[in-house]
Amino acid sequence: MGELAKIVVVVPTYNERDNLPVLAGLLSDLNLPGLELLVVDDNSPDGTGDVADELAKESPEKVGVLHRTVKDGLGRAYVAGITRALDEGADIVIQMDADLSHPASVIPIMVETLRTTDAGVVIGSRYVPGGSAAAEWGWHRRALSAWANFYVNALLRLHVKDATAGFKAWKADTLRWIDVASIESNGYSFQVEMNYRTVKRGLRIAEVPIHFEERTEGVSKMSLKVQLESALMPWKLLFNRG
Repeated sequence: MGELAKIVVVVPTYNERDNLPVLAGLLSDLNLPGLELLVVDDNSPDGTGDVADELAKESPEKVGVLHRTVKDGLGRAYVAGITRALDEGADIVIQMDADLSHPASVIPIMVETLRTTDAGVVIGSRYVPGGSAAAEWGWHRRALSAWANFYVNALLRLHVKDATAGFKAWKADTLRWIDVASIESNGYSFQVEMNYRTVKRGLRIAEVPIHFEERTEGVSKMSLKVQLESALMPWKLLFNRG
């Protein structure tokens, strides 16, 4: 992988008009050669898509926008964005939330880990030494997160500390090998299924520490439906190995 690799940060958005320009600025400030932002907007009623279009107009070589008319979940948005990034020649694809909970400053470390090791994907992890979760998290939120990781690892044997994390840097070849376009899960279980496919194909998952911030603007997307799907997904994966 050359120094001038094309690195595409795929960011799904729904009602993130205040956070998106801040995130775009943080990514630009990294001055990382080859870094681009692809916003995947699910027809946000607050005008996030228009904000994204303005950013793309100001920096057409650094910002792209994919408008989707149907809001059918985080997983579908990621599949659409990742597929477009691969089609446009990305060497590295980064998954990142728009709510500023993921520290952009760690992206160069994630990219360097991909370049210098045999890892197929690098996770920005809350649960490896040096990582941490938001101080604002209540005990119930911490307990739910810890239980989810224990539960997923007990069933699927991923050997990953932060199995539900949504901040990841992927080698393009890894995404092709796991056939990301065929993944059907949604919400946070999408992250688990991607990890499972990676491990099943004998590829290595690396983790680097991050501090996970609580969102400052907007509303969390964690619904009961998303939680139920996330609980059922490991069982589906086990019973559908073929």
